[in-house]
Amino acid sequence: MPLAVSCSRQTLLGQRAGWALLVTACITAVVTLPLRAAEEPGELVWFGTYTGGRSGSEGIYVSRFDPVTGRLTPAVLAAAATNPSFLAAAAGRPVLYAVAEGDGQGGTLSAFAIDEVSGGLKPLGSQPSGGGGPCHICTDPDGHVVLAANYGGGSVICLGTAADGSLEPVVAGSPGGFIQHRFDREGTPGIDPRRQERPHAHSVDVSPDGRFAFCCDLGLDEVLISRLDAERATLSPHGSATLAPGSGPRHFAMHPGGRFAWCVNELSLTVTGFAWDAAAGRLTEIETLSTLPANVVDRTGFSCAEIAVHPSGRFLYASTRGHDSVAMYRIDETSGRLTFLGAEPTRAKKPRSFAISPGGRFLLAAGQDSDTVTVFAIDETTGRLTFTGESLEVPRPVCVLFRP
Repeated sequence: MPLAVSCSRQTLLGQRAGWALLVTACITAVVTLPLRAAEEPGELVWFGTYTGGRSGSEGIYVSRFDPVTGRLTPAVLAAAATNPSFLAAAAGRPVLYAVAEGDGQGGTLSAFAIDEVSGGLKPLGSQPSGGGGPCHICTDPDGHVVLAANYGGGSVICLGTAADGSLEPVVAGSPGGFIQHRFDREGTPGIDPRRQERPHAHSVDVSPDGRFAFCCDLGLDEVLISRLDAERATLSPHGSATLAPGSGPRHFAMHPGGRFAWCVNELSLTVTGFAWDAAAGRLTEIETLSTLPANVVDRTGFSCAEIAVHPSGRFLYASTRGHDSVAMYRIDETSGRLTFLGAEPTRAKKPRSFAISPGGRFLLAAGQDSDTVTVFAIDETTGRLTFTGESLEVPRPVCVLFRP
């Protein structure tokens, strides 16, 4: 956040002759001091936010995370942006990508060059997202392309990148650069008339080998699978996995071994596991489990949000808003089946997103309605979470992104 620099009225009155120099010094401090807070040892971590309304956010914020202690430096503004809710970056490229959700009629995708010292971001330009409300963004493993899901538009877009990491326009004349989702089953809309009245693409992720893209569509109750041609920056529909009516799949995560995958279902408050056949490009459902303990009877207003696999491949985590918790599971690495370990309170309101730190020792949860990011230690033996007491002020945090 911008730092407030105090120049007392008494000091100004007492040094009339040097007022211009004093004011100049104060202005310079406001402009230059914030990013210095991030110029410390540790991992760079950025926070996507919602701007406007009651939010005091101005865009994307950055901090330094100590991977040993779990401490965070104060969050400071890395780049001004409008509703940069979700962020992405590719390993090996000093570029960060962000969605701008817009007004629901249309949105944009933006690229930023990363200052490796401060974590500050320099704009590299934007491209239209092709649909309303872009809400999720990712890159392929090599950073050749950037993909985004348009929630309002019910579509997915794939854009190529230039040598400097900036975004190129969608491939002209190629329907594969942009895919519009449609109802193609009897009964059309989903069973939730408010949330499933039409397609709602809620996330897009790329397989570890870069050959396929997975899109969770909350309105369709499907995880749609597309073939990805990163060299040409195009997608082609390949298949899908259908979930139970009213599931509302939201976000997706793959096991580091590449044999299993999971999606968190926003509406049914569940996690669905799949076996992944990379050769055939096919997801086969294994099981569906709740994200909540059985004794939580009143679930009014609850909704699931984020999901992530621990780097070790041994544990899975998923967040539930309203209950404001992160569900913990142990993964059977032979069958892909899950064992529910419980749900840890996030100590933050509306955990829309969380991220596991590089090395897997900590989990950071973004509390959208508490304006905080809370830190949890991960037990490397049991997978359970323990609150460290660390809570960082960030206005309306929506996404947590560590440098890949």
